[in-house]
Amino acid sequence: MSENTTYQVSPIGYVRGEPGNFRLEITEPYRPALKELGQFSHVIVLWFAHECDTGEARAVLQARPNYAKGEVLGIFATRSPARPNPIVLDICAVMDIDEDAGIITTPWIDAFDGSPILDLKCFVPMADRPRHVRVAGYLSDWPEWQEDAANFDFDPALFEPYED
Repeated sequence: MSENTTYQVSPIGYVRGEPGNFRLEITEPYRPALKELGQFSHVIVLWFAHECDTGEARAVLQARPNYAKGEVLGIFATRSPARPNPIVLDICAVMDIDEDAGIITTPWIDAFDGSPILDLKCFVPMADRPRHVRVAGYLSDWPEWQEDAANFDFDPALFEPYED
């Protein structure tokens, strides 16, 4: 394979909703793949940050995220959707699944209404949750668990656009 090899992916569905009311709508051809996913409490969602897919955003290799207090970080050390391939990963709680309609209800996903879903994977703690984790010091006061983030007093400035 050469450095110029490209790959093609197609959406299997789309994110729908607004805060507190999210649905993952899976298109009809992929609905049979939902069978038994309802036995899992969480699903890994890979989605495409289509609203960030510009040549400029794909060229961002370093940024100064507000949460890093002025440090310059390589884009791979951030969760920014501005990156060479704007693919985002979220782990979402599964509240309900309607396999026939292709709808997964979840309380939260860090995506826009209409974001294309590229893939779903069942969350399996043994495979997806390492015991010993290290994070950068500037994130040390953030909650350890996703469920605790809803009640954490994040500084709103953290979510302003990154500086280049």
